[in-house]
Amino acid sequence: MKNGRIFEPEKLSGKLQDIATEVHNAVQFCQGDTIALLALLRQLERLHREIRDGAFQESLPNNRQALYSLLKDIESEGGWPYIERMRLQEFLTNLPQQVAFEEEWGSDGISE
Repeated sequence: MKNGRIFEPEKLSGKLQDIATEVHNAVQFCQGDTIALLALLRQLERLHREIRDGAFQESLPNNRQALYSLLKDIESEGGWPYIERMRLQEFLTNLPQQVAFEEEWGSDGISE
């Protein structure tokens, strides 16, 4: 599972904090730009899939004791990581009323 390396939680925690800081910086950089923020979300989803389907799959336990340990960690640390997508209904609810009105009636207020 660890490929003979010694696990150092402090180093991992520091790296994860660095990654979180960079993501937050990217969010700030993209603030107000919906397309850029969508691209950022897509990149995060791709990274999640790449890690899950690659390194994580390769590191899965090969005995019952290690599997038990992994499942115990998943249960105690908050479950399986999941990147949730916004549902279309939520997306539409969050649209400003003016945008919804213009799409239904046109910018001149006349139904199309």
